[in-house]
Amino acid sequence: MADMTVNAQLDAACEKFRKILEKQLVRIEDMKSQGDFVDYNALNKIRIGVCGGDGIGPTITAEARRVLEFMLADMVEAGKVEFVNIDGLTIENRIACGKAIPDDVMAELKSCEIILKGPTTTPQKGDGMPNIESANVAMRKALDLFANIRPVKVPAEGIDWTIFRENTEGGYAVGKEGFNVTDDLAVDFVITTKQGSDRIARLAYDYARKNGYGRVSLISKANVIKTTDGNFLEDCHKVAAEYPEIVTDEWYADIITAKLVDPKRRRDFKVLVAPNLYGDIISDEAAEFQGGVGTAGCANIGKKYAMFEAIHGSAPRMVKEGRAQYADPCSMLRGCVMLLSHIGLQEKADKLAKALDICCFEEKKLTITGRDTGATCEEFGNYVMETLKAL
Repeated sequence: MADMTVNAQLDAACEKFRKILEKQLVRIEDMKSQGDFVDYNALNKIRIGVCGGDGIGPTITAEARRVLEFMLADMVEAGKVEFVNIDGLTIENRIACGKAIPDDVMAELKSCEIILKGPTTTPQKGDGMPNIESANVAMRKALDLFANIRPVKVPAEGIDWTIFRENTEGGYAVGKEGFNVTDDLAVDFVITTKQGSDRIARLAYDYARKNGYGRVSLISKANVIKTTDGNFLEDCHKVAAEYPEIVTDEWYADIITAKLVDPKRRRDFKVLVAPNLYGDIISDEAAEFQGGVGTAGCANIGKKYAMFEAIHGSAPRMVKEGRAQYADPCSMLRGCVMLLSHIGLQEKADKLAKALDICCFEEKKLTITGRDTGATCEEFGNYVMETLKAL
């Protein structure tokens, strides 16, 4: 009887595994059929969807939008840029719909080429909320935002890193599809495809070439996770062969987390390419050198859509304690720098980056502390806009 029960459990696990593989094979065919990146200069109007999210998300996203509207006022007036409110990505609404992203919200997101998104809450086991997939993960998959790009700069420390994290595969690809085979055995899945590895590597090497960086570092644990990480590394090296002027080196994920702390070695790193999980961990570590995850923004880039956001969470405790108005908008504003650059407004992007450097590192007339001992989110936004006027 026990053997029959185990066999039934194994059969169920195999069927589960088969369905996951079938979906991934369909996704591979979709990747193969994709065209080129959007040419924003060819668009009559760029629609920027603004999605506040949860917790402090609406506060910092609204401030980022206010700064963007200030900088793009002429383009909005000329009908070249339109800001679109997208509500409904709160954890309450997502739980009510039983989906990471409700259908009506997804339709609105897909109507915009560019998305400015606030942090969202992700339920985890034991918190009493339903097992709903991360809204970030769902959005990245649905819009095929395959590249998560996170820059970190600390000139005084010689730090100038740009981390390219593969965004749609790895351990996050089917994060809610894990399976309890028996009461004693649980399995999760890591997904790697040739197409996914190729395109993140190509984007990173193109970036290195265009920006004059002579080194790209590939991150993996291919010494122990030999198949998926091994394939990722192998595919990246095939792309690297097309960029002979760029030095390529390899680092295991655990070692590079240590070397980023080493003052002598960390200056060597320039462009880093990593699978999903390692890229998430390493980019958070990297942000600490810049002042913490609250200072860092990121881009999520696909061929048709692009989404810009903070790299930190929704900080529901700040809202519960009545401190949301003191949340730091710098992470979202750094994301706006990347947004402006992505749509071809490099001069405006450089100007905003300079203003943020003045406000955060040079003048520092105002300080965000997260409490009433520091400036409010709105006050800091005003400071940034005053600085922009002076530039």
